Amino acid sequence: MNFAPVRRPIGCLKTVFRHARQQRAAQRSLTTASSETPTQSAISARQRAAHEKIGKFAIYPQIESIRSTNPDPMPILRQQQLAQLDPTGARTRLFSKDHADSAKVGDVLMVTSKGGEPFSGAFIQIRRRGADTAILLRGQMMKIGVEMWFKIYSPSVTGIDIIWRRPKRARRARLTYMRKPKHDMGSVDNLVSAWKKERYALRSKSKQFGGKKAKK
Repeated sequence: MNFAPVRRPIGCLKTVFRHARQQRAAQRSLTTASSETPTQSAISARQRAAHEKIGKFAIYPQIESIRSTNPDPMPILRQQQLAQLDPTGARTRLFSKDHADSAKVGDVLMVTSKGGEPFSGAFIQIRRRGADTAILLRGQMMKIGVEMWFKIYSPSVTGIDIIWRRPKRARRARLTYMRKPKHDMGSVDNLVSAWKKERYALRSKSKQFGGKKAKK
């Protein structure tokens, strides 16, 4: 059978449909291009009007911030407080990070105050707050562990002495593990008595040496 006569009309229809689609696409593109022109002109006119409105307002320079005009007064205030509370700077050097002979965490300290007896214990923590800098000592009274905070710049604290220095530097800034029975240092009365004996011996030697010089 010969199918050529049947296929020819179908091919013609395909060609017609293709041309129709192309014409529709061309019409759509033409209508879109013609409709874009008034919108662009309207937007440009609107932008021009907004620009004219903005041009009428005066633009002032930015105000400088308070930080640039007025620096932070707290560092100067802290220095004045420390100069008043510690005129010689001995307490600051005693707990300074940069000073070689300063007290380190783990040492045994003795704090003498006006209102009570001296308290000695292990230095387990320091809280640096400028004039409110405080240290925490752990000692033992009546076989019971006692911890006390002392402000190093307080007028009631008359003296802070280093009784015993830790042989090795502690790896922690806070020795809170010393509260456990396994690591608790216990009573430090023996260290305090040995330190007092050594100090008394040094004083007696210095007095003897000074007396001999005076006789000569």
